[in-house]
Amino acid sequence: MKSEKISEAVVRRLPVYLRYLNELQKREVSTVSSQELGQKLDLNPAQIRKDLAYFGDFGRKGIGYDVSYLIEKIRQILKLDQKINVALVGAGNLGHALSNYNAFLKDNMKIVAIFDSYSPKVGMKINNLVVQPMEELEKTVHEHGIRIGIITVPDFEAQNVANQLIASGIEAILNFAPTILKAPAHIRIHTADFTTDLQSLAYYLDNGKEDTAHDNNEVDG
Repeated sequence: MKSEKISEAVVRRLPVYLRYLNELQKREVSTVSSQELGQKLDLNPAQIRKDLAYFGDFGRKGIGYDVSYLIEKIRQILKLDQKINVALVGAGNLGHALSNYNAFLKDNMKIVAIFDSYSPKVGMKINNLVVQPMEELEKTVHEHGIRIGIITVPDFEAQNVANQLIASGIEAILNFAPTILKAPAHIRIHTADFTTDLQSLAYYLDNGKEDTAHDNNEVDG
């Protein structure tokens, strides 16, 4: 692997490559070219080759990439060849949904503990996991070697939950609360903001029609 810092954009594309490669493997496709990957994923083949070259020389000229080998290497790069335990805080509707999805994952990254500060939810069972009180967070993180935390609580509670996760030894956080979290530089935080994504999508509605109308008006004039 090159010693230069890998950009976040490159790292975020790796799971996209992995997902499609897994599809190819299921169809028993043994090799794939960067051109084929680019066409399927709507990416520049040169960008794909550059992304993968940051981590090693995986392709063969005139042949492309061995699908099984590239899956193995990307999983290693993303540390998916290791067991990564995850804690989820917030046993509401979204927490339930994520836990249900987790039950069908065939991967080494798993939600192994669920927490909530609302006492009526403590003790509930979600996919064989019992919702625990926040007081047990630090102990459970240490016992299970949990490294990633997921936050699915209201925005006004999110920073406090993040602080507790960090204090317990969590190294990275996936935040679903619609708020910006503050954390030490060594803690990685990714935010999944449904509201922002939906609002940004709304901008593009009817844009094509407006452009067409503008062009027609210019022609009529």
